[in-house]
Amino acid sequence: MRAQIVRRLLSGTALVAVAGLAACTQSVPGVGTATSAPSTPGADSLQSAYVQTIRTVLPSVVLIRTSRDLGSGVVFDNKGNIVTNAHVAGSATTFQVTPSGTAKTLQATLVGTFPPDDLAVIHVNDASGLRPAKFADSNKVAVGDIVLAMGNPLGLTSSVTNGIVSAVGRTVSEPASEGSPGATLPDTIQTSAAINPGNSGGALVNLADQVIGIPTLAATDQQNGGAAPGIGFAISSNIVKDIAGQLVANGKVTNSHRAALGIRATTVAGPNGQPAGAGVVDVTPGGPAEKAGIEDGDVIVELNGTAVRDTDDLSAILANLSPGQKTTAKVQQSDGSTGNVSITLGTLPP
Repeated sequence: MRAQIVRRLLSGTALVAVAGLAACTQSVPGVGTATSAPSTPGADSLQSAYVQTIRTVLPSVVLIRTSRDLGSGVVFDNKGNIVTNAHVAGSATTFQVTPSGTAKTLQATLVGTFPPDDLAVIHVNDASGLRPAKFADSNKVAVGDIVLAMGNPLGLTSSVTNGIVSAVGRTVSEPASEGSPGATLPDTIQTSAAINPGNSGGALVNLADQVIGIPTLAATDQQNGGAAPGIGFAISSNIVKDIAGQLVANGKVTNSHRAALGIRATTVAGPNGQPAGAGVVDVTPGGPAEKAGIEDGDVIVELNGTAVRDTDDLSAILANLSPGQKTTAKVQQSDGSTGNVSITLGTLPP
């Protein structure tokens, strides 16, 4: 699945009022004060689970401020490392971190960033008041699981929304923005839990008090503009653990686990002006594409049996393939001829 348009969840300074979200009691003449319906054991149990999970996990979610914007982060370990989105970190190297439930501000520095998976790690020296989160095995996440999204939407610290896992294994593309080149994210978790600007880098949590993902995108309605309600995406916790662990250990990613062709490409237009493929701008010497005979000026119109209309298509297909995998590309050469070439995929470099 390719999400056509998504928006990142950074927060600006504006705060809009939303009506109709507060429960209340109401006095009606001749009737008295309305009261809530009697609770049931099942409802009480679910409410208790919500409360317990929020009390357990929320202290692991922090507010992150840069000179440009704000977002959220999750305490990764007991050494002061905090994982967040690469687009939250942007081009900054220093940050202000506010732990949940406090007004205390901690100074943090950048450990490393990996924009292809939209992940970054920052570090605070004083980790005494930080509680590391527990990260789940996201391979065990199932559609229908109840989840909570925790973060700082619109700068409202320590906010929580609830929903379910709507889908797993989604591949979505996020746009480039100031300080971030954009990315194609494989294996994301789709959720109905409301996520808003400022939730980026926060926590998507199950009722076992575990982080199953890092919220990073909200879908946008192409026809009407604005957010598409109840459609958000989170980077799965297994990818988070892998990439953040490499950043903590090495300051960089040494194994991306992501397939690559070894080219730079741009979208080319057909005679009708519509996208018609990924044009090869540059071929990496000794890379998979060069070994397959692909040259500058060629246009890739199909990969692994899937049509390639533009570079987003190409990135989405590669995101679901593996390094070392053998596949076939349909290539249109500069003389107009089209043929298939066999390619053994390489690894996206760090």
